Amino acid sequence: MATKRNAPERRRAPAGMRWPGDRNVAVVFNVAYEAWSDGAASGLGPMGNPLPGGAFDPNADSYGRYGANAGIRRLMGVLADAGVSANIFTSGILAERDPEQVKAVAAAGHEIMGHGYAQNLIPATLSEEDDESSIRRTTELLQDATGKRPTGWVSPRATADGSTMRRLIRHGYKWQADVVDDDLPYLERYEEGDLVAVPLCIDFNDLSHSMRFGRTPRQFVEIFQDTLEQALAASRDTVILDILVHTHCYGRPAGAWAYGALAKMCADRKDIWLTTRGRIAEHFLSEL
Repeated sequence: MATKRNAPERRRAPAGMRWPGDRNVAVVFNVAYEAWSDGAASGLGPMGNPLPGGAFDPNADSYGRYGANAGIRRLMGVLADAGVSANIFTSGILAERDPEQVKAVAAAGHEIMGHGYAQNLIPATLSEEDDESSIRRTTELLQDATGKRPTGWVSPRATADGSTMRRLIRHGYKWQADVVDDDLPYLERYEEGDLVAVPLCIDFNDLSHSMRFGRTPRQFVEIFQDTLEQALAASRDTVILDILVHTHCYGRPAGAWAYGALAKMCADRKDIWLTTRGRIAEHFLSEL
């Protein structure tokens, strides 16, 4: 396992920073397009009761494979119907297994983010060599599939190692979303260079919403609607509201409609900045 390095210098967002058009709420649609290494499986499955003794769970494995087989196409469809571009957290192994599908997602105008080689390879549990390999392989595979080198990253489980950010900078990344500690972006300065942290808003995540709290897709829509109304009313408070779904969870018919409903609700609003993480990072840098 890698060791921690000295913390970077951090530069917070300027006081009173606003989004373009003097708006206080940015909304980002996100899709986690994930896969696991051969012989590994999702830690979550529909049965709910883990198999004893760490036995391999074919049911959880099948559950996780749904995203690449069907969920990604359904979610791309609902986003296309709404005319909304999203950030796609993409496992490098998917660009290896099905490069044409990853290429199609990028060609549809979505912002592809590096998301580790496979979902079971969490940087905080890896050696420095294995973390480096995951970043390098993911970056090269996504570039080969899409024709464009990714500049944004979120680790599996959004759980980086202490030196992951330094490796990301060396591989050309400009921003990352492995933090949940603020409402606004901030700049991290390392010896290797600068990296913008664009925090994830964790309030609208289909996995925790449905599997941890047992809420319905309709509640997913209602909770976001209520939060957006209150966030807009708190006009002095500049925030990012992320809507994150996983292709193997809300990529299914019971959940995809809710994601599509929110996309249509946000698509033509003038009081929010409907954007992507890359654009947020660029705006933040322009305000420094």
